[in-house]
Amino acid sequence: MTYEREVGGQDGWGALQHLRVLDLSALLPGPFATQILADLGADVIKVEPPRGDNARHMPMEMFRMTNRNKRSISLDLKHPDSRAAIVALAQWADVVVEGFRPGVAARLGVSWAQLAQINERLVYCSISGYGQSGPSEQMPGHDLNYMAAGGTLSLKGRWLDTRPARSGLPVSDVAGSSYAAISILAALLKRDRDGKGSYIDIALADAALSFTALRRGLDIDDPERLHLYPTNDLFETADGRTIVLGLVEEVFWQNFRRLVGVEVPALNDPRFDDETSRRRHGDELSLLMADVVRQRTSQQWLDLLLPHDVPVQLVLSPREAADSAQAVHRGLVRDIDGERHIPFPAVVDGKAAGASRSAAPGKGQHGREILQELGLEEDVLRAALATGNVKA
Repeated sequence: MTYEREVGGQDGWGALQHLRVLDLSALLPGPFATQILADLGADVIKVEPPRGDNARHMPMEMFRMTNRNKRSISLDLKHPDSRAAIVALAQWADVVVEGFRPGVAARLGVSWAQLAQINERLVYCSISGYGQSGPSEQMPGHDLNYMAAGGTLSLKGRWLDTRPARSGLPVSDVAGSSYAAISILAALLKRDRDGKGSYIDIALADAALSFTALRRGLDIDDPERLHLYPTNDLFETADGRTIVLGLVEEVFWQNFRRLVGVEVPALNDPRFDDETSRRRHGDELSLLMADVVRQRTSQQWLDLLLPHDVPVQLVLSPREAADSAQAVHRGLVRDIDGERHIPFPAVVDGKAAGASRSAAPGKGQHGREILQELGLEEDVLRAALATGNVKA
């Protein structure tokens, strides 16, 4: 079967135009990986069960923020009337992404081994919590579980923290999604050379451990403060806002001390003259810094420090960040069907790379369109759509 479709409304880079992706995943990791490909121009068909992706039923924006630029078809993969549609989609696709627990894809008839018999050029990516093998492969979990397993939660976030603290972002989910997208693109380059598909096994716990290693390697049991600086932290200001000071390099610390040390002589204590000593006396310095920063408002700190090459940043809300002068200048935020999105945030040849074709689709919104394009007979088309509770 041959099938080509120009992806309409392409206002981004379009580097992956004509790439065809079958997305069998749900929630965050798989959908975010396929959205990266969609933002770069790929035609992504999202297959949803009759009830829809579970993220549709969660009280958050995750579904809308990870499924833009896609088309949706609703199919019951357990029903035999869906088989003809699955076969046609497997023939159509260059890439398949699934996020089932190991073994589930095979029971549904959509595993790598099963679909590769239909299309030997498929690049197939499985994303799961602990991977497709090993003693933990069947363990249930979510992002926080995988961060715990990957050592990420042992990394304390602030100098005076005494216990692990979670991130506000799903680190392992996003790390796994990113590795999945990169691996898919690498496998497609390989396929260009040898004509063969590949099977990619991404474990979210593996991705978390890989990110954890970036801090201080792997041969430590208690990271303690090895990656922290008492001068590189969050500090509350007089107006109740929070600023970040990034006084890591010596030049930045000395710039800060020259500006503030006149009013606060304690900052000039010889114990704080070099990094080794500042870390040795970090508890005292951290408390002193917190007290110093509370003496001015956030705007006063910005006005004082920014002209003198001191890394200071107000902690912004998502809305403030999206509306900031820098984000506006970079053209990060795009209106897509009345919603604000940030498509793939790269600039290539002076142009924003991420496409903004459409917001997240309704469940099964494109089912008839998709199956007609694939050339299914009317009776087969109607039977397949009926399995997803979509009116044919």
